[in-house]
Amino acid sequence: MEVGRLSEPEILKEFIEDLKLREMSDATIRSYRSNVKRFLDIVPDYEEADEEDIKKYLKVLKEEKDLAYKTLANNFASVSSFYDYLRYEGIVDNNPVLSVRKRYLNKYKDEQNNGHRQVPEVKKMSGYINYIPKIRDKIINLLFMKTGIRRNELIDLDVQDINREDYSIKLKPKPKRSNTMVYFDHETANVLKRWLAVREERDADTDALFLNPRANRLKKKGVRTAVEKWAENYGLHDPNSDKLEDKFTPHTLRHVFTTYLIRNGMRREYIKELRGDARTEAMDIYHTIDHRELKQEYLACIPELGIV
Repeated sequence: MEVGRLSEPEILKEFIEDLKLREMSDATIRSYRSNVKRFLDIVPDYEEADEEDIKKYLKVLKEEKDLAYKTLANNFASVSSFYDYLRYEGIVDNNPVLSVRKRYLNKYKDEQNNGHRQVPEVKKMSGYINYIPKIRDKIINLLFMKTGIRRNELIDLDVQDINREDYSIKLKPKPKRSNTMVYFDHETANVLKRWLAVREERDADTDALFLNPRANRLKKKGVRTAVEKWAENYGLHDPNSDKLEDKFTPHTLRHVFTTYLIRNGMRREYIKELRGDARTEAMDIYHTIDHRELKQEYLACIPELGIV
């Protein structure tokens, strides 16, 4: 069916080509394609859509699809980007998503996320990590907590990215990450050594550090399960709760990592460097980090958990 200047499949294809030209990640492109296709299925007359059409679309997602806030936000980010592209190409005069997104999704976010992420005390975190019997899942949780890396960064790790002599990890470059070098401590090194011995017996055809039961690279769902399964069993994670403080996910461990360093007095610029946060302030952009000092301060501030 022809809609406006291009059919729905044609305009979606053109939009995806634009994302590739802008060097968006493969994961982002897949997400945007899926979200915009869903939008076009519900609002096919994309050139004539106005705020009322966008509100109706939001209603479908919230009531009929029963989507969580994060999924809604990601969906609307995709559709908003789609309309930014249409404006750039001169196909539409304005982006009808912006006003709807600002009025309805910000309020919804406040209602959904009215709590704070939990940060277990060091003793409880020690009990949790030691509770995990599966060595692969133990080191996954430990790496998240000791390095603050993101889930996709952990998934992309290869064996050769780990420097066991220097206690460092070279991460793959990512759009969100400004720094690709992170560190770990001696107890993490010990658990990592145990996992590598187990991994070697798997005779995998991939360099991936973390493997699934078929000896292939572990994926997002597997990583999430490696954290949430044991956290639920230990009493840290309630999958049925809508409250942020009842959740314990890979991102929770990144939050724990940051909070522990702050509590132990690490300098702000060092924490930002280890987290790989974007350098947006002038002092961040021009300030050069001495990684020898960074590593020393990291080892002084990251808590030991007494892992056995």
